[in-house]
Amino acid sequence: MKLMRAMAMTTLMCGLLATPAFADITGFIGANTTPANRQVRGAAAGIGLLIVAFEFEFANTTDDPLAAAPSLTTGSGNILLQTPVAFFAFQPYVTTGAGLYRETLGDRAVATPPFHQDTGIALNTGGGVKVSLIGPLRLRVDYRVFKLGSGALNSPAHRLYAGLNLKF
Repeated sequence: MKLMRAMAMTTLMCGLLATPAFADITGFIGANTTPANRQVRGAAAGIGLLIVAFEFEFANTTDDPLAAAPSLTTGSGNILLQTPVAFFAFQPYVTTGAGLYRETLGDRAVATPPFHQDTGIALNTGGGVKVSLIGPLRLRVDYRVFKLGSGALNSPAHRLYAGLNLKF
């Protein structure tokens, strides 16, 4: 009897103390500035508790062979520390994470410029802000620094983007 009462009280307390999980999805466009400005596009999906959130992000940067700037594709898992609520419509955050990257420069079929491809582990650190617009729609502005593996042509790579974020 005491065991059942203890289990019922534990279940009740866990239910009362639990915070709801929130999810969001972001589609973004921006610039990778290393070594030359190139367009980056991508998406991120995340789930968060009160101040800790986890997200997966995929992004693709175009190349610029004339500037010797490779294309860069990244996929990473990140942890975010954010304010629990927006202040004056702004919710700042800091983030760090790890994932994989692929860097490619040149065309395999053409000898000039020489073809380069590197795949490895990428670490990233950054921060940003989610700005409330209307209802669950927010503007997200983000800056990241990616430390790419030793075979990368340019490391660290810097990225700045803006995107629409839907909170649900």
